[in-house]
Amino acid sequence: MVSEKDSGYRKNFSLIVTFIGLISVIFILSLFLAYKFSKKNIENDFVSAKANVLEESIKPYNDFFLNKLPEISFYNGYLDSATASKFVDTILMEYPFVTKVTFYDTEVKNDNFFDDGINLGNFSVGMKSVYRFKKTGKKNAGKLVGEGQVKNNTTLENFNSVSFKLINFVQKLDTNKVPSQEELFSNFTNIQPNRIDYFNIPSFEVLKSYKKMVTTKLDDEPTYQQDMLSFQLDPNLIKINNTRPLLYQQVKVVPITYDPLDTSSDYVTGEITLGGPFSDYKLFFISSKTFVKKEIFSYFLPIAALLLLFYSVLVLVAFLIYRNLNINHKMFKLQYDFVTNLTHEFKTPVSVIKIAGNNIKSSAGLSEKEQQMYG
Repeated sequence: MVSEKDSGYRKNFSLIVTFIGLISVIFILSLFLAYKFSKKNIENDFVSAKANVLEESIKPYNDFFLNKLPEISFYNGYLDSATASKFVDTILMEYPFVTKVTFYDTEVKNDNFFDDGINLGNFSVGMKSVYRFKKTGKKNAGKLVGEGQVKNNTTLENFNSVSFKLINFVQKLDTNKVPSQEELFSNFTNIQPNRIDYFNIPSFEVLKSYKKMVTTKLDDEPTYQQDMLSFQLDPNLIKINNTRPLLYQQVKVVPITYDPLDTSSDYVTGEITLGGPFSDYKLFFISSKTFVKKEIFSYFLPIAALLLLFYSVLVLVAFLIYRNLNINHKMFKLQYDFVTNLTHEFKTPVSVIKIAGNNIKSSAGLSEKEQQMYG
């Protein structure tokens, strides 16, 4: 009976050992899969997180393009060199990628032609004056470079390219329908590599007057003021906002044709085009594989810690089960030994009593001499 019990407990112990071995194998396999998952996730992040870095890095440009440029229209064409200088100062201080600004003080006339402008029918667009501002190096304030002498082939070409867009828009204008803000913005903005030209957007009533001026000479021969600003941009001055410094070791602005000389397999690279006036440039991302592995481990270690915690709980449960079985085994042995010893201790006197009883029972068949002998 004891051997059967011992055999049962040995079987239970074997089951516990087997259970621990099984969860250990599962734990090691889970660690391996967790590392593979972490590595794959970081590799995917290296590709997908580039868009977030780009978005954060060009936020100042988006603010400049969507919010600051439309402020030019608030002046309704009545900017002068002094007012333009103050306006340009705010741009140069807030947006470091803007390096130069050219201000075209412009008029739109009916029938009065400009020598250095655009003339279509009775509609004429021309420059009165041209001012150029650039950074002085002190607090990025604007400095007036010159007036008049900055009228050259380049400034004339820039001015005419925007004026052509204005005339084409006026020709196609439906005076019965107010154009959308998107339509106005696209037609009064000219985006070129590293440059943005912007005409202030007149009211719809003024646009309808422009439409009439193309084909008709109005009695009052109206003259309208327009302002055009041309912004020279330097993509190399864009401040890179690396939102994943533990993933991207280096992020820089490079020409779209840039091809790194170091094509070693020890590095991971990626790129994403800037777009807009910076379409000839891209963000280039590079990290050493050792650097990326640090990010993989930073992602993997919390998962490994959770797996280790779960594994430890299972091992603890197995230990507690084994300890309880061991205690029960010892209790059983104590109980069995107690019963055995107790039985043995009672067995001897009971046997004596039984023999004596049998003797008494059989005394009737004994002779007197035998009774005296056996008592």
